[in-house]
Amino acid sequence: MSGRVGDLSLKQADSLAQFRGRIQDILSDLPAQHDHYLLRWLRARSFNVPKAEVMIRKHLEFRRQMKVDAILLDWKPPEVIEKYVSGGMCGYDREGSPIWYDVIGPLDPKGLLLSATKQDFMKTKIQHTEALQRECRRQAEKLGRNIEAITLIYDCEGLGLKHVWKPAVETYGEILTMFEENYPEGLKRVFLIKAPRMFPMAYNLIKHFLCEETRRKIMVLGSNWQDVLREHIDAEQLPAVYGGTLTDPDGDPRCRTMINYGGTVPRSYYVQDSVKVEYDSSLTISRGSIFQLECDVTAPSSLLRWQFSSSGADIGFGVYKQTKEGGGQKVADMLQVLPSQRYNAHLVPEDSCLICPEPGVYVLCFDNSYSILQSKRVSYNVEVLPPSEGQTQSPHERGDRRLQ
Repeated sequence: MSGRVGDLSLKQADSLAQFRGRIQDILSDLPAQHDHYLLRWLRARSFNVPKAEVMIRKHLEFRRQMKVDAILLDWKPPEVIEKYVSGGMCGYDREGSPIWYDVIGPLDPKGLLLSATKQDFMKTKIQHTEALQRECRRQAEKLGRNIEAITLIYDCEGLGLKHVWKPAVETYGEILTMFEENYPEGLKRVFLIKAPRMFPMAYNLIKHFLCEETRRKIMVLGSNWQDVLREHIDAEQLPAVYGGTLTDPDGDPRCRTMINYGGTVPRSYYVQDSVKVEYDSSLTISRGSIFQLECDVTAPSSLLRWQFSSSGADIGFGVYKQTKEGGGQKVADMLQVLPSQRYNAHLVPEDSCLICPEPGVYVLCFDNSYSILQSKRVSYNVEVLPPSEGQTQSPHERGDRRLQ
């Protein structure tokens, strides 16, 4: 049995009922509540109900932390991403699913990572995915049948060494992991076209980020790729450059109004050339260590802002809140406010903030515990801004500084 609506075994149907019952407390907060949606999570965990529950609860927390429900309207990517990140949605396959094109060759990974933060790329991919999910829902309403997954066409022409630059692979891996963990069964099939000789090497670098089911959906097409695409996509829905008849209103066969072809990022966008990367304070974090920076927030709704850069390599960073008075509390026992992630702050300085809902001691944690060989020098600024309008405050006293 496929594990889809209308094709469930008795055991799968029972698992669906159990799953729905176990997540009643969060069901109304999810993007959808119907069986089609819930079954995606169960299939992703082979109908193991406890594992599917853990997965969907983590997804709901992800949506809250990343403000996913408002990301289509309230968040705008930096200009460099809008102009130079290639790809786009264009047309529908024969079953009505939206088609997304990833155009690899013109992409300038180094220029992009020198011009925007990894978190900006993550938010952009979330925004793209949410737009595709919305289009699936519209198609389902229009066609009167369930549409929940997309077709992806991966144009590998021009794939080269610049695309396997380590920071780029790591960033892409994190995006793939995010997609796998939060949008299960979102891919129907992947057509990989015009793959050069070096493709196997590039694929080996990222395949471990993909689950087995996703890997099974990837089809590497040969010289007859246009014929294969036309078997799954009507010619009028396929751009002329890919073997169809679809063009822009001005006759452009590449359909540039729908698909961005990227290009080399001008150096004028590079953050290092325009942003000060040496901040007021600095220190060296030894290999295998973390550094905790305590900030005493006295008023609810205060703004906690941080800026930092690292030298030589990336650095982990997260924000926590002490739950006991008197200090000495380990990070693992604190309340997690911002999950720790590794930031490419050696390439692009990080500048972000959060609203502190209640007063207390907030702890900024710079994490180098994963590095067994390399110490990291971190330059930073931290400030706490009070909630009242018009009031200014100098950077807050940074409190105790402890290496662990």
